[in-house]
Amino acid sequence: MQLLQYILYPFSLLYGFVMQARNLLFDLRILPSARFEKAVISVGNLSMGGTGKTPHIEYLIRLLSPLYSLATLSRGYGRESKGFIIGSKRSNVKYLGDEPLQLIRKFGDIRVAVDENRKRGITNLLNKYEDLDVILLDDAFQHRYVRPGLSILLTTNSSLYTEDHVVPSGTLREFRQGARRADIIIITKTPKIFSPISRRRILDEISPQKHQQVYFSYITYGEPVPLSESGPSGFPLKLASILLLTGIADHSLLQEHIERICSNIVVMGFGDHHVFNENDIHEIETRFNDIPSRKKVIITTEKDAMRLRTPELLPALKNLPVFYIPISVEFHGKDKDLFDSHILSFISKTKTSL
Repeated sequence: MQLLQYILYPFSLLYGFVMQARNLLFDLRILPSARFEKAVISVGNLSMGGTGKTPHIEYLIRLLSPLYSLATLSRGYGRESKGFIIGSKRSNVKYLGDEPLQLIRKFGDIRVAVDENRKRGITNLLNKYEDLDVILLDDAFQHRYVRPGLSILLTTNSSLYTEDHVVPSGTLREFRQGARRADIIIITKTPKIFSPISRRRILDEISPQKHQQVYFSYITYGEPVPLSESGPSGFPLKLASILLLTGIADHSLLQEHIERICSNIVVMGFGDHHVFNENDIHEIETRFNDIPSRKKVIITTEKDAMRLRTPELLPALKNLPVFYIPISVEFHGKDKDLFDSHILSFISKTKTSL
């Protein structure tokens, strides 16, 4: 622990004990926690962000949408609207938030809803769509007014929750023991080549409960996609420089990935869920023009692309070669079949009990 962490640690203890008291009220059923008959799967984390919730939600959508009628529900972080909203292809990032908008554009045939009150959101979805089989809750591990049928907790390979502290001296939203509520723990962002020794070390470190299953996932990257239809249609095969533009919690893995295609990378990072404006675009253009190369492009993340593809910003970006890189997750070895079977078995049992 560094000096600043020592100074902040008493405040972390105070915040942690407040959250622990809150959890106790739910555990004792003094505060109500709603349970629903339909299959509700929560995907969340203990830390403040950057564990890969969205690509894991997308994995579940790809797994389940051919078999079941499903919907996603999130808070809609960063949106300017309030209350329960069902997204559509006409929705924009200010109305819906970047992550829900990303799901709509990738999976147009599912229902994507937002509501800061998850209990109300689920109730509204079930009332509107009687055929729903599954609801995926995004970032709802601490939202205990809903008790999901299956709770998935994500933690990154490079920053396990067991090695972290509660805010402000760390990034945890509650004490580590909160992980006991999870049914599944996924270690995310592991290397694509992952040794059994590393796997065993992590299992020993987190020491899962008897009821918990642990799986290991890693990120895969797709081919770069033009941000705008009016922009360049193909990604250059030979590059001298890349301006990496991000507004996410952690861009280290993406930077590592693009270093394989270009050695000269200029990083321009904004805060997580940053709302881009015209001044930002001018600054991005200036930084890009200052790179002393003709063979250069701008690369951003899929999530950032949602916040850049707005009617206000696209005209200012039309002359810049901006691409985003889609990401997805895969599971190591037998974990894929075991995880898929775990999810499908839960849904099947839930439907049978109705």
